[in-house]
Amino acid sequence: MSQATSMFQSHLREAVRDAQAAGATPPQPVPARPVRRTVVRLWLPLTPLWIILSPFAILAAPLLLLAPQARGIRPFRAAFAIGAALFSLSGTVVEVDTADALVRVHIY
Repeated sequence: MSQATSMFQSHLREAVRDAQAAGATPPQPVPARPVRRTVVRLWLPLTPLWIILSPFAILAAPLLLLAPQARGIRPFRAAFAIGAALFSLSGTVVEVDTADALVRVHIY
């Protein structure tokens, strides 16, 4: 045991003896206040989102043909892979539960 640890323990013992000699009462526990949790439930439908974003995809389509060719990426295969990944999110439920809040996101 190091010298600093033994010195700390001796000071701690002295403080406990002094508190007991003075008749100090142990600290009373603070009553817990009622916890008010914030609950957030979000239903996120993807179909209206795709309808809203589709004009932007049409405007960005020419870039799909120009940019990836330099790197050897097949643009239509990449577009379908991204679309398949986004459509596979359907039915996903994300739940974050903490002491202060509960957040649920349901994607359909």
